[in-house]
Amino acid sequence: MFDEIQNLDGWELFVNRLKRKGLNLTLTGSNSKLLSKELATHLTGRYLEIKILPFSFREFLETKKFEIGEMDLISKETRGGLLNLLTGYLENGGYPEVVIKGYGRDYLKTLFDGIIFKDIVKRYNVRYSSKLYELALYLASAISKSASYTKIKNSLDFRSVHTVENYMKYLEEAYLFVTLNRFSYKLKEQLKSPKKTYCIDTGLANAVGFKFTENTGGTMENLVAIELIRRGSEIYYWKNHFGEEVDFVVKEGYRIKQAIQVTYVSSKKELERREMKALVKASKELKCRNLLVITWDYEGAEKYQDRKIKFLPLWKWLLS
Repeated sequence: MFDEIQNLDGWELFVNRLKRKGLNLTLTGSNSKLLSKELATHLTGRYLEIKILPFSFREFLETKKFEIGEMDLISKETRGGLLNLLTGYLENGGYPEVVIKGYGRDYLKTLFDGIIFKDIVKRYNVRYSSKLYELALYLASAISKSASYTKIKNSLDFRSVHTVENYMKYLEEAYLFVTLNRFSYKLKEQLKSPKKTYCIDTGLANAVGFKFTENTGGTMENLVAIELIRRGSEIYYWKNHFGEEVDFVVKEGYRIKQAIQVTYVSSKKELERREMKALVKASKELKCRNLLVITWDYEGAEKYQDRKIKFLPLWKWLLS
């Protein structure tokens, strides 16, 4: 087992030599030199990549030694404690140093800066590092919102759309952000449509993003996006010509398996009809009847038009 071996010149030659001797090797590393592109170049056909994301909510609860038992039989007291922990998880994220050692926002800001200036700027020889940093702050401040490359270029005064595209790719390769395409049966439309961006960790986004109002709904949506990616789902967002939108559609094989909305509500009376209306429209267009609304703390089922919609609290969905 080798940790951070990529910092040594010629590491791939050494690793290949050991591999040819029939040894099984584990290489671990956190910086940009050990990304997929490098592995594909140096170890073609001889490696299996395992991506490790920040703690899931289940792992977070394990570190807190929080016992749930049967989810359908939990007491009000346990439920209250669970929601309190979920609030902390949404706010501070799942990086081990934050969860276990109690490091705060200063650590997350230092981590964010380190990824930008060490992993990206040095690796790609980025000339305009300040513009890259501006873009990263912009994305952290606008999680769960859609924007086209052209809009970002105009908003941040970039010289070209091509530069924005490249910088977005760098931020994704460094595991800072993930982007979602708008679903379409035509690949060309997917590529041309605005993208939705999510931060790899909600704590990181909260630490560096600029906010002047509470955005719990957007943070919940970010958390759901990362959890879907953790589960290996192929996900998109859906939007029609009337501006009606569904947060996530999950594709499996040739079909859409599920459509998901995320909303910050705790009771039936807080539900907004427009979100259910968009779900139903997506359901008919995509031929998908598995419709889910992830809420803060409301559980139930509603029939809207001729479709059944299931409602599930975020904590229960994360632990399912």
